[in-house]
Amino acid sequence: MSKNYIGMEQVVEQVISDFFALLFPAFFGSLDQTMTTSTFNHSLEQLLSFTIDQKNQSEVIVTKLTQRLSNIKQLIDTDVQAAYQGDPAAKSTDEIILTYPGFKATSIHRLAHELYLLDVPIVPRMLSEKMHSLTGIDIHPGAQIGAYFFIDHGTGIVIGETTVIGERVKIYQNVTLGVRSFNVTEDGTLAKYGKRHPNIGNGVVVYAGATILGGDTFIGDNTVIGSGTWITRSVPENTVVVNKNSTY
Repeated sequence: MSKNYIGMEQVVEQVISDFFALLFPAFFGSLDQTMTTSTFNHSLEQLLSFTIDQKNQSEVIVTKLTQRLSNIKQLIDTDVQAAYQGDPAAKSTDEIILTYPGFKATSIHRLAHELYLLDVPIVPRMLSEKMHSLTGIDIHPGAQIGAYFFIDHGTGIVIGETTVIGERVKIYQNVTLGVRSFNVTEDGTLAKYGKRHPNIGNGVVVYAGATILGGDTFIGDNTVIGSGTWITRSVPENTVVVNKNSTY
């Protein structure tokens, strides 16, 4: 018998709301109620109940996630600093927290990624796709993203499941970190495994409209990828790639 997912989307929205209220109580939540860890845990456990039958298993996952919340908050704080330092239009970190879609998409990715690492089914994708619908930024929860990550503008960004991104990376709108080709199994279906998406080194800047494809593609540290470039092979560190004939 198939599971009943009616009401799950509403609980996803509640978890997202509670997550922001818990980590940033001066910015989100209710004036007449302070968000607590136990309240957030209750919402998360309710969400997990849609995909995990055993209540004790859900409780274990919630406990493990709670233990990681301080690390998640520290990473998100670095993302806020990266946005403030990397955008001359940003007048304050408060402005970033309240208005930047990249901040919100990246923050929920930090949560979804931890649940992905805990092998939680469906829920990580529900969280990431809700933020995709709200911000236009599509980050698969499996993507590994280092500290001080900044998405500027953000609309149209796609970051695939096996992408690995280093620290202090900045990405502009309409960038794709995707697959060059798919492995096929003996029966002709697409393989559900393997490294498919690129690796982005530390200190890399990827400008608007760039496409970087392939699991064996490595973008070296401190490289600049110009707007509109199409990259399917590795680029050495400290390189500037420009859109000459739209290929590299």
